[in-house]
Amino acid sequence: MFSDSDLLPLSALQHFIYCPRQCALIHLEQQWTENRFTAEGRAQHERVDRPEHEMRDGIRYEYAVLLRSLRLGLIGKADTVEFRLQPMAGDFKFQISDLKSQEQTLRVFPVEHKHGRPKPTHCDWVQLCAQALCLEETLGVEIGEGAIFYGLPRRRQAVEFTPELRAETEQTAAALHELIRIGKTPPAEYDEKKCDACSLLETCMPKTHRPVASYLADALSEI
Repeated sequence: MFSDSDLLPLSALQHFIYCPRQCALIHLEQQWTENRFTAEGRAQHERVDRPEHEMRDGIRYEYAVLLRSLRLGLIGKADTVEFRLQPMAGDFKFQISDLKSQEQTLRVFPVEHKHGRPKPTHCDWVQLCAQALCLEETLGVEIGEGAIFYGLPRRRQAVEFTPELRAETEQTAAALHELIRIGKTPPAEYDEKKCDACSLLETCMPKTHRPVASYLADALSEI
C-alpha cells in the first residue's frame, strides 16, 4: 500500500506506455509543450471536466470524478462515470464514497474522452482500466467494462477489463513508480510515427540523441 505522498498521476500511465522518455520529461523534469493535438484534446476534456452530475434515462452521470488507489499508488480524475442503480426510484442523491453502502445492484461504467482516433497501443485502455481499479477499490464493486469516446470518429469504443488488461495495468503502474524512484530520464530512441506527433519533440530532440550502437551500425555499414 502506498501513502498519499507517494501517489502518482493516473494519466502518467498513458505517457509511460506511449514513451517512457516522454513520461520522464513530463513527470520528472516537469517539461511540457503544447501542440495542436494536445490543445484540442485539452479543449475536449474541459467540456466534461466539471464536478457536477445529471440524470438521463435512468442513468446518473458524474463528471470529473476524483479517483485514488493506495494499492496502485495512483490519483486522478475520471472524465465521466455512469451509475445505474437497480431498482431505480426516481432521482437520488449520494456521495461517491457512500455508494458501496447502497443496498441495490450497482453498475459502474467509466467513460474516458479522447481527442482523435484510437491509438495502436493499449495506452488508452490501460488508463481507463486504472480508473476502473480505483473505483473498485473505493466503492467495493466489480467493474466489467467501460468505454473510450474518441473525437474521431465521434463514437464510443467499448473496453472489457479482462484479467490480461488488469495485469498489464498493474504492471505499468509498478513500472511507473520504479521510473520515478530511480529518477533518471531514459535515453531517446527516435520513432518517426510517435516522435513527430509528440508535443515534446523539440524538447526531447530524439534525432540528436542516437544510441552508440546506432552510430556503430552506421559506421560498420560504410566499411
